[in-house]
Amino acid sequence: MKRVILAPAALSPAALDELKQWLGISVTAEDALLAALLRAALDLCEAFTGTMPLAASCEEVLPASAEWQGLSTRPVIAITAIEGIPAEGARYTLAPSDYEFDFAADGSGLVRVRRQGSAGRVAVRFEAGMAASWEDLPEAIRQGAIRLAAHHYRERDGAAASPPAAVAALWQPWRRLRIA
Repeated sequence: MKRVILAPAALSPAALDELKQWLGISVTAEDALLAALLRAALDLCEAFTGTMPLAASCEEVLPASAEWQGLSTRPVIAITAIEGIPAEGARYTLAPSDYEFDFAADGSGLVRVRRQGSAGRVAVRFEAGMAASWEDLPEAIRQGAIRLAAHHYRERDGAAASPPAAVAALWQPWRRLRIA
């Protein structure tokens, strides 16, 4: 299940302002770089916690199945459309009577196809994210993103695979572990 982000979350100017304040930067020369570092920090936050921080429009492709299947992105806010993907030919929109969806307590979106027609797979479009805006994020998530972006800005040595201990400590309460 590969996720595609159809409409990424908008990064508030307040986020860039917080990062610049943390770094003691007052000029705008590196704003694009700093914004990119913040987006990367939010991506790493999702990888670490298992939760998408800012709301975005996404799509995942699943096998067309009558069994309940979970989307890999969490937390799902809304499932907006399901399209059938045949082996050959164009996608088509499934009628609402041809599928069911539900939301699990852990924020997962669940989908099953009642009548798949010629579709071997389905594309599920949905909205997911912990918060609608930067300002609505929990303080620990925001501070972790700021510290990680600042760390990457200062170090510029090819970021480590895991966040620094201070960032991990901030994000740890939000981490979701899966037993494989």
